Amino acid sequence: MPVQQYLRMIENASVAQRCHATAALAHIYLHSELDNDERCATEAVLTLLLDDSSPKVRLALAEAFSTSVRAPAHIVASLARDQIEISTYMLGRSVLLSDSDLIDCVVSGCGEAQRVIAGRARVSPTVCAAIIEVGETDAILELLANTQAKIMPVSYRRLLERSGHIAEVRALLVDHESLPADCRHSLAVKTAEALCQMNIVQALMGGRRAERMTHDACVKASIGLVAATPIEEYPALVEHLQLRGDITTAFVIRVVAKGQIDFFGAILVALSGYKHSRVRGLLIDGRPNVLGALFSAAGLAESTHASLCTAVQAWRDIINGKRKLGLHDVARAMIEQIARVEAYAGAVPAAANDDLLSLLNGIHRDAIRENARRSMLSIAAA
Repeated sequence: MPVQQYLRMIENASVAQRCHATAALAHIYLHSELDNDERCATEAVLTLLLDDSSPKVRLALAEAFSTSVRAPAHIVASLARDQIEISTYMLGRSVLLSDSDLIDCVVSGCGEAQRVIAGRARVSPTVCAAIIEVGETDAILELLANTQAKIMPVSYRRLLERSGHIAEVRALLVDHESLPADCRHSLAVKTAEALCQMNIVQALMGGRRAERMTHDACVKASIGLVAATPIEEYPALVEHLQLRGDITTAFVIRVVAKGQIDFFGAILVALSGYKHSRVRGLLIDGRPNVLGALFSAAGLAESTHASLCTAVQAWRDIINGKRKLGLHDVARAMIEQIARVEAYAGAVPAAANDDLLSLLNGIHRDAIRENARRSMLSIAAA
């Protein structure tokens, strides 16, 4: 049918007739072999249909063009900015929409439009960043549930800043394997803080005890997180903990007692300003007096130096196969070192942020209990 005939028919046709004609004309444009003049004329008519007063006509156009790579780009872009019942087809399906188009729709669109974009078969890092920055909660949840969304580390950090207080967001983030270590730490802290603020927790424990237990749980979660963190992410995690003020003397003691020597090295690099190669070399074979100088450069309390040296030497022996020790054995060695200081000096200097002996006794007890749990599980599984 000539284009002119379509124009005459559309001019006086009912909505149903215009919808049928629109679908037919779109099919011709996409699947027929038209010469250049016919294609241009057909495209012009289809463009005019964007101004049709009935959304049903524009919906027919969207249905026809939403999955085609041959659709006119300007029509696709216009339909993507139409009312939500129409734009949904384009926002969710069309591969012709550029990242710029999608970001514009995220910024200017409603929450439903944002949610549809977040659920696309492919969501680029820049579009993810836009959704995280301005998207409504439903859109963010859809994005986190979309395994094809490419979320960058900086976007994860912004997400936790903006929406980390939302329980559903935290629940979905837990399963993201690409979540950086510093973000996992923030996630653990926000979860603990949310639990602490629950009315039932406050009623059962009281505010002060709940805060203390929350702090202890966050410290233990931080230590556990280190064990699951790739070495290349250590600097970012150390910087994150520094900014939060979490790298205390007590934290360092726990790290060393748990055998996280590589992470201890990353902390020393950040605190002392020494190069990584130098710190690593000193931890591998440095003598106690040289290690003490390193610890001083890092600002660690002098009262902790001997215990730290004892632990480092114990872990060296374990790595080199000279001794077979467990976590509780290393903590016991650190405690015994303090006992020798007591016998010599008659007192134990206080650690920078904690009573050193009390801290090590707690670490020792926890290690023994953990060993007991593992033993029982092994027996039960045999």
